[in-house]
Amino acid sequence: MQNRIQGVYLVTDRPLCLHHRLEDVVRLSATGGVSLVQLREKETSSREFLELAIHLKKILSPFQVPLLINDRVDLCLASGADGVHLGQSDLPWIVARKLLGERAIIGLSIETKEDWENLQKENPNPNLDYLAVSPVFDTKTKTNTKPAWGLAGVRWLREKTTLPIVAIGGIHLDNAKDVIEAGANSLAVVSAICSAKDPKLATESLRNLF
Repeated sequence: MQNRIQGVYLVTDRPLCLHHRLEDVVRLSATGGVSLVQLREKETSSREFLELAIHLKKILSPFQVPLLINDRVDLCLASGADGVHLGQSDLPWIVARKLLGERAIIGLSIETKEDWENLQKENPNPNLDYLAVSPVFDTKTKTNTKPAWGLAGVRWLREKTTLPIVAIGGIHLDNAKDVIEAGANSLAVVSAICSAKDPKLATESLRNLF
């Protein structure tokens, strides 16, 4: 699984899709070589969320790009998505693993050093596919976050774990290389692709940094 958590990771945000519809952004990013897509929908009904997930899964399947669902294990199961991305207040990852099975991709946000320490107390060898350092930099995309880790935080977590690290928050083409060099296996981006006039080119430009 580890080799699948590598490269560019698109987190969707429909309000930030300024030049294209969401499905077009996803299709163009897949054409440009995105490695993972996470469907994040904070302001929609469960039914619309499910319909979107099924639609995006059909778009991504020919590219063999996994679709992850943000927070919602139930919608992952219902849509046939490939996994979930969990936050600290979501369903515990151990429960998600029991429900989704061994083949599902499950990632967990680590927002503070305390989150990491608690995870170690819970299980020093967690059955997770990646840890997400969140946020690396301050970002306007998501405002309810803890203080930014910075590059030093990415390096700190890299020294602590052999799990793949996904870096998220304020990452764009100008700082992406530094984040990779700090130890991130994958860069999760929102506006850098969703708001791009050319999402395919934006994805290619980030992918080429690896």
